[in-house]
Amino acid sequence: MASQGKKKRHWLSRLSFGTVSLVAAVLLVLAYLSVVVDPAKAWFFTLFGLFYPLVLPLTLVLFVWSLVRRSHMRGVLLLALLPSLLFAGRYLQLRRHTAQEEGPLKVISYNVGLFAHGPAGADRLVLADSVSRWLRAQDADIICLQEFHLPQNQSVDAWLHRHFPGYYAEYYVFTGKTGQFGNVTLSRRRITDKDKINFEHSTNLALWTDVRLDSTTLRIYNCHFESYNISLSNLVKKDGAVEETERKMRRSITERPKQVAEVLRDIDRTPVRSVVLGDFNDNPLSYTYFRLLRGRKDSFVTAGRGFGATYRSLWPLLRIDYILYPPPLEAVTFTRPSVTYSDHYPIIATYHETGRDSR
Repeated sequence: MASQGKKKRHWLSRLSFGTVSLVAAVLLVLAYLSVVVDPAKAWFFTLFGLFYPLVLPLTLVLFVWSLVRRSHMRGVLLLALLPSLLFAGRYLQLRRHTAQEEGPLKVISYNVGLFAHGPAGADRLVLADSVSRWLRAQDADIICLQEFHLPQNQSVDAWLHRHFPGYYAEYYVFTGKTGQFGNVTLSRRRITDKDKINFEHSTNLALWTDVRLDSTTLRIYNCHFESYNISLSNLVKKDGAVEETERKMRRSITERPKQVAEVLRDIDRTPVRSVVLGDFNDNPLSYTYFRLLRGRKDSFVTAGRGFGATYRSLWPLLRIDYILYPPPLEAVTFTRPSVTYSDHYPIIATYHETGRDSR
């Protein structure tokens, strides 16, 4: 009788392990598919890619345990894990730390969070001054800001020229109840052309500037794609918050592909190479990221180290800020300073120009 009970528990244990392993493997495969499935047609696929940083380590643990137990699931888990050899490096880079001299072109992208993430009660203009001092100390050639904000009684043009002397300043801001907000691009290199791409039914946008380098002109797309606008605290406190959260997620996920398509149409029309950077509000295992990556390289993948996550509140799970660059540039260094002025971390990359190039 005791032997039969032991066999039953062993069978139930194997069944449970097999079920959990199969679910993890399926979730991992669905995450891979999220890079090719258009969210406008099946929005929920984006969620599988969003949870990839959680599903991958779980599957790895299950695979190791399957080897210890000599489980029949080890083959299934291994097959599910193999594609991660192509994807995991977009979240975590394990290259050794070596002192690397910066390249001659330095670029910063930073979602400054409307200057609203300082200590409780802190004045936004005080935080804006702190951010501008920090940015000036980085001595970058190009600075791209998203969710820039100033009160309505402030002149954006005057504020930028006062805080960033020596930079050409291009910006576009919307005016709302809380003030002026939008994207800003600052460049020490000469700007030869500029424009913006407004997204339908959205206050998000892409601001582009043509910047003259030593041997070529680059178009810099400073992008802020559709945000989730979800409050995690409301999920607990507010009635109907789950339905509202689902609605916001669905809208955000289905709008971003349309906004990306607008940027790509503009890229197709321009005769020069394009850098695409900013807050994409999508992780590296997403339709958004892989569409924009075509013809470009990811600065973090090329020159970064450690976790690439850029959203401070859920670190190290969410990497949603990027600098994607084309030839003739080559990334030399990439850093993500742990400054706490915003709910995002800034990202900084330096580049060499590898030679004259045209589109």
